[in-house]
Amino acid sequence: MGAGGVGGYFGARLAAGGHEVTFVARGRHLEAIREHGLLVRSPLGDLKVPATSVVATIAELDPVDVVLVAVKLWDSEDVAAQLSAVVDEGTRVISLQNGVRKDSVLRQHLPAQNVWGGVCYISAVIEEPGVVAHRGEMQKVVFGAYDDADTQRAEDFLEACVSSGIDAELSADIERVIWEKFVFLVGLSATTAAVRQPIGVIRSDAHSRELLHDVMAEAVNVGRAAGVHLDPRFADERLEFCDTLPPGMTSSMYHDLMQGSRLEVPWLSGSVVDLGRELGVPAPRNRTIADVLAPYELGRPDPDR
Repeated sequence: MGAGGVGGYFGARLAAGGHEVTFVARGRHLEAIREHGLLVRSPLGDLKVPATSVVATIAELDPVDVVLVAVKLWDSEDVAAQLSAVVDEGTRVISLQNGVRKDSVLRQHLPAQNVWGGVCYISAVIEEPGVVAHRGEMQKVVFGAYDDADTQRAEDFLEACVSSGIDAELSADIERVIWEKFVFLVGLSATTAAVRQPIGVIRSDAHSRELLHDVMAEAVNVGRAAGVHLDPRFADERLEFCDTLPPGMTSSMYHDLMQGSRLEVPWLSGSVVDLGRELGVPAPRNRTIADVLAPYELGRPDPDR
C-alpha cells in the first residue's frame, strides 16, 4: 500500500528476490509505473519492477499473505477500512509508517492477530513519477507480532526479506522498537521543521539543542506512562546519537514544509500532546511545536486568506 520511497524500495527488493509483489499506487506515479514499470535507483544496485505489478485500488487484489502499509499517516483510516477486502485469516498487515497510533487505527478495522508492528529505517523518495531514489545505504525493516502465536509465519516473512537483500530483524518487543523510533523522529521532525534548519545547526546552538532534548524527553515520558519499556534516559542517549548525524541531515517533515506539502505533525508532536493529555503527562514543548506548525498542516497557507 503506497509505492513511494518506502513502499517502492522495499517492494522492489522483495520483487527482485523472486516474490510476487503488487503495488497499490495512484496519480502520475501510478500512470508512470503502468507505462514504464517502477525504477528504484540505489547505491546498493538499481532495481526495475515490471509495469504489470501495479494496481490503482485494493479492490483489484485477491487475498494476500502480507500487506506492507507505506502511505502517509493521514491516509491511515481510509486504507485500514479498505484492507478488509484482501485480509483473510492468513494475512498479516505490517505498517511501516511513522507514529505510534498507526496500529490502533488498523485494529479498528481488522482482527488484532492480523496486525503486526513494524518500523523501517531508510531515506528514499519519489524522484519523479515512476522513479524512487534510495539515498545512502541504510535500509532496514524491524517487525514483530503483538500477540500472534504463529511464529512460523513471521520467520517465513523474515526469510523473504533477508533473501531479497533487505536488512531485516524480528523483534520480541516491537512496541518498544516503534516508540524508540518515534522518540527520535519526533525530535528530528519537530526541530528541523520549526527551526527550518538541519540537525547540525540545531545541535550546535544551546537553546535549540535543549529544545531537541526536551521534545524527545516528553515523548519518552508519555511512552513510559503508557506502559512502554523505554529507558528513562533514552532522550539523553538519542541526543548523543544526534551528535553523530551528518550536519546537513533534516527530516521528511522539513522537506514537506519547504515544498508546501501537507505535514504529519498531528501524528508526531500532536500525538505526544494528545496521548500526554490522556495519561496526565504534560508535553509543553511538543504543544508549542504543534501550534507553531499548525498553519502549515494542510500545506503552504494562503497569506491573503
